[in-house]
Amino acid sequence: MNRQRLALRFKPYHLQLKNTFTLARSSRTTTPVMLTEMEYNGLTGYGEASMPPYLGESHETAAQFLSLLKLDQFNDPAQLENILDYVDGVAPGNCAAKASVDIALHDLLGKMMGQAWYQIWGYDRTLMPPTSFTIGLDTEAVVRQKLRDAAPYKILKVKLGRDNDREMIETIRSMTDLPICVDVNQGWSDRQQALDLIFWLKEHGVVLVEQPMPKTAIDDMAWLTQHSPLPTVADEALQRLEDVKKVHGVYSGINIKLMKCTGMREAHKIMTLAEALDLKVMMGCMTETSCGIAAAAQLSPRADWADLDGNLLITNDPFEGLKLIDGKIVLNNHPGIGIKPRDLSI
Repeated sequence: MNRQRLALRFKPYHLQLKNTFTLARSSRTTTPVMLTEMEYNGLTGYGEASMPPYLGESHETAAQFLSLLKLDQFNDPAQLENILDYVDGVAPGNCAAKASVDIALHDLLGKMMGQAWYQIWGYDRTLMPPTSFTIGLDTEAVVRQKLRDAAPYKILKVKLGRDNDREMIETIRSMTDLPICVDVNQGWSDRQQALDLIFWLKEHGVVLVEQPMPKTAIDDMAWLTQHSPLPTVADEALQRLEDVKKVHGVYSGINIKLMKCTGMREAHKIMTLAEALDLKVMMGCMTETSCGIAAAAQLSPRADWADLDGNLLITNDPFEGLKLIDGKIVLNNHPGIGIKPRDLSI
């Protein structure tokens, strides 16, 4: 009897950003990704690894890791836990590469089951929070143009952490009164100055502060959270499931990104633990294709905040299927993660 086996394919790809993406410590115009396909019995699941430089992964490391995988030893995609335990154990690190396998497997299994993953998990898609639109650190003229591009959105995410934080907020406030999340990317070093600025930000319509201080400044960060009038959200300080308890009591909430935590399976577990510890949850992203964003969106009806605009910041998205209506991603009923390739053969 000829039993079907899982087959994995992968292909490097470069995302082209619409604008230079500037954070507190770096700038870039492209993001390397690895696109994956998982095939079984005539069905194909799609995944991706988005690898911004700070993650320490690349086309080379992802290809090396994915080449080690022997997925043809598995003849049933429904063995999701066993398969992903095996993938995680092949080598340490490589979280984005592992996420590319996880997403493709979830997409494939959802297609086999004939349901979208938010349906499999029992989530109500009408509870999807509005997604924020990211505005990076830039000149006043560029910030104003980005604000015009952000017209369809109900909440903004503004990168801070350099010497023009107040100027950035004042420029934005001169054009819009939309609520703002700020992401400092570890850019503040003095806790008292950080607290003073957070009070000022609250007066200017900011609703949360993401990763204000270095992830190693645990005591200062716990003090800041205790005194802050706004919720603080861990990003760089949280990667995988074992980190959730470490940030409990240090931050008010966490930012879950599939590329940091190895994909949808672990993100689901992180959400469950965060809720038990009374931590707020943001579903976040890197600059990604619609594939990675659609995967994260399956979990988002359960989140307090969504920051899922990575596909909107690029010019060469190879997938389609995501729709944004009234500032929210609208989940469709297509099986798996709900996307399809435009013209893609891996």
